Amino acid sequence: MLLIVRGARLYAGDGRVAPGLVDVEVAEGGHVAQVIPHDDEREPPSTGTLIEARGALLSAPFVEPHIHLDTALTAGEPRPNESGTLWEGIACWSERKQTLTREDVVARATEVLRWQAAQGVLYVRTHCDVTDPRLVALDALAEVRDRVRDVMTLQIVAFPQEGIVSFPGGEKLLREAVARGADVVGAIPHFEDTREDGVASLHLAFALAEQHGLRVDAHCDETDDEQSRFVEVVAALALRSGLRERVTASHTTAMGSYNGAYSRKLERMLARSGVNLVANPFANLNLQGRFDGYPKRRGLTQVKEMLAAGVNVAFGHDDVMDPWNALGTGNPLQTALVGLYAAQLTGADEIPTAFSMVTDRAAAVLGITEEYGIRPGSPADFVLLPAPSPAEAIRRQVRPRYVVSRGRVLARTPDVPTRLSWPGEEPANVDFSRSAGPRPQ
Repeated sequence: MLLIVRGARLYAGDGRVAPGLVDVEVAEGGHVAQVIPHDDEREPPSTGTLIEARGALLSAPFVEPHIHLDTALTAGEPRPNESGTLWEGIACWSERKQTLTREDVVARATEVLRWQAAQGVLYVRTHCDVTDPRLVALDALAEVRDRVRDVMTLQIVAFPQEGIVSFPGGEKLLREAVARGADVVGAIPHFEDTREDGVASLHLAFALAEQHGLRVDAHCDETDDEQSRFVEVVAALALRSGLRERVTASHTTAMGSYNGAYSRKLERMLARSGVNLVANPFANLNLQGRFDGYPKRRGLTQVKEMLAAGVNVAFGHDDVMDPWNALGTGNPLQTALVGLYAAQLTGADEIPTAFSMVTDRAAAVLGITEEYGIRPGSPADFVLLPAPSPAEAIRRQVRPRYVVSRGRVLARTPDVPTRLSWPGEEPANVDFSRSAGPRPQ
């Protein structure tokens, strides 16, 4: 054996935990050999790294379905986004990307990937701006993808930040980005000059994806304008092209302003189409509603309603210290916590759903469900979280005790309890482990 985890609670997907404790054995080659019920009397194999879980939660790794590694760590460069709007953020980035170099992008992207890996993220989809005639960031991220492939999987979206139809040479650049190795075709229809240009841009993106056998991930309706309705076009194209679940609509914040009748129509369309939705609570809450007085919209898509309609919805971090979000560390449990509050997923049965939105639901967005999970024959990629359940992992905002990639320990965070000197008591460790839920009578 290469590695053995003993006595873990196994995350079974969709917010659920399998009954009982399990032992997971990893064979040479970095694949799961077997998952068996835990038995205190059974001696562990004599070879391999031994991890005593002691009831901690063992989950397949976190998945980041939406981030911008090319823009990460550029907040304030060349100037701050004073208005806090999406539009000024794009203007700031348009200035900053003129100074991009390969070394600059590689260094910043690698730094954020290190942060993510330390927090248990081993699958990442990054959008990369390809409205740069030099395509510097795309080539740099392709290099990073190759560098990290032994420990994590990186997908690159050819993202036309300033448009396809409305940007000079936009279509040519998008095609060139695909030729240079982008994994996914992007679009931004609401940023195009007209409704007609936006629809045309989606047709181009879908045709390109079909031609090359790629997925589609469009920034879609990222605005408070209730007249921005490109998500219906994405759903129709996904259904008619047959791409279906290979298509993702990211943001869709205008959905937070749609009326009830149109929203009901969308529920039906999106459920039929198989399209994934990715909400990005940090950026969505920060950027939207900036033109409102009160009442002020907060610009999140209809997360709860679309989940109820059977649509796959995931949470993404989106921006880490860039013109659209000056904060962030890429922590998926923080994304889940902010997302569940923003979407009001606070019911006892809903909180674990937020965990699935940064694990198995996000894996479905990336199309990695066949390799994702902890079962015999799967890659031995997982995180051990010092909590008994998904809800408790979110509540306590725990750091992974272990991050295992391809059967080897990639990161480890030792337990370092806080020591508190409380009046009238002896100094003691602070214990946050009381589980949420009804108290025993």
